[in-house]
Amino acid sequence: MGIIAKQSIYNVVSIGLAFLIGAVNMVYLYPTYPGKEFHGLIVALLANSNLIQPFISFGVQHTLIKYFSEAQSKEERDRLLWFVLLLPLVIITLILPFYFQFNTALLELIAGKGNGVSRFPFLILAIAISTAYFEVFFSWLRVHLKTVFGNFLKEVYPRVLVFLLLMAYILEWIDLDGFINFLIIGYYLRLLCVMCYSFFIYIPSFNIHLPSNWTSLLRYSALIFLSGAAASFILDIDKSMIFVITKDENVAFYAVALYIAAVIEAPGRAMFQITSPMVAQALNSNDLNRLEELLKKSSINLMVVSGLAFLIINLNLLDFYKLINQPGYTSAFSVVIIISLGKFFSMSMGCLNNIISNSKYYPYVFWFSVSSAVLAVLLNYYLISAYGIMGAAFATLIVILFINSCKLILIYYAFNIHPYNRKSLSIIGSIFLIYGMVYSIPSIGSPILAILLRSLAILILFLVPFYFFKWSSEIAAVLKRFNRYK
Repeated sequence: MGIIAKQSIYNVVSIGLAFLIGAVNMVYLYPTYPGKEFHGLIVALLANSNLIQPFISFGVQHTLIKYFSEAQSKEERDRLLWFVLLLPLVIITLILPFYFQFNTALLELIAGKGNGVSRFPFLILAIAISTAYFEVFFSWLRVHLKTVFGNFLKEVYPRVLVFLLLMAYILEWIDLDGFINFLIIGYYLRLLCVMCYSFFIYIPSFNIHLPSNWTSLLRYSALIFLSGAAASFILDIDKSMIFVITKDENVAFYAVALYIAAVIEAPGRAMFQITSPMVAQALNSNDLNRLEELLKKSSINLMVVSGLAFLIINLNLLDFYKLINQPGYTSAFSVVIIISLGKFFSMSMGCLNNIISNSKYYPYVFWFSVSSAVLAVLLNYYLISAYGIMGAAFATLIVILFINSCKLILIYYAFNIHPYNRKSLSIIGSIFLIYGMVYSIPSIGSPILAILLRSLAILILFLVPFYFFKWSSEIAAVLKRFNRYK
């Protein structure tokens, strides 16, 4: 896994930097200056944009990854690249008249009446279009195994953009409308950067002919689109429903809790960007041994890194919220613990999602996603009404457990493989043991000092079983190289 390890390390660094900048935005700037209502509105706007984005991209970014290694000639690869570039443009042309005619009714259906979301239909559509095309060009880079710059634009750039806009808002250089307008401009500058870099890496020869397997491409794109739409729905429907059912400020409380818990899946986001095309190549060449190797190694590596993140986050949670020091945010304290359990379970499955979406069993993803989306709506409606943001957290956890269990069963029966082994059990056992040991350590006066000391204790305790059980040779090699350069 040389190239995987190398680019994953760079990507983890980028994502770590992104989360650090994002933490400043989410934990300090938003709550302290614009306030929780402003924060909740921006989160709700971006969440609704994410709900619309799959309708524009139509799943072509995944189609490119699946079929690129299958194309036997440069001409077929070039036709595929132009296909995935032009299809979203056709879709945009078709949906624009309907969106501008019915956007008010659509946004009221999604976000409810009497709130600020429906004031900004252009922002929602504009960011959805830019994000859709960004994902297409990022997949272009991924199939050429050039993920580092694209990952920086995907993860770091939006956080830096929001940071700069928040500072401008705090200094009263811009108002809310200015914030919105510059946010749109910033997203399109990001799109321009990834476009230029993609064409620098590879310029396809233009060909007016469709790919020879264009019907298969359309069928795959349509199913992935429906699955992606349902998946985006699952990811963002909780924030939209909290916005509708409860108070605007609850979206801000919930969003901060989600952001803290999302740190656990950061290593997976870095690894999947490079493993996805490799999984597709192994499937296209019918190399099942390589496939199982990728699955088990990615599972162990992610369990190690995500497990460490799980411990650091949840054992320092009280001090994290002391740093926020704003009324109301601690109401989402338990949300972090509940969501982080689901995130860790998702990471423990390794590259399993990549295997399903790039195999002939990809239609099952649609049924899993649709059934999970229906379950998410029902659970969120009932549980948010009854228990507020805690209900949304439990709904999210149940949906994560349901859809991931379905995928595990499918992979086992389809390929007779699964991501777990004895090392997996030792990792889970060690996490529970370390949690119990460190949980009793009392907090000291300074939250920052307490976080540093407790995290150091967690790291030392975690390294003992890491080396004793020899969990990951790849991570051990990285640590050895780091010690050599230190």
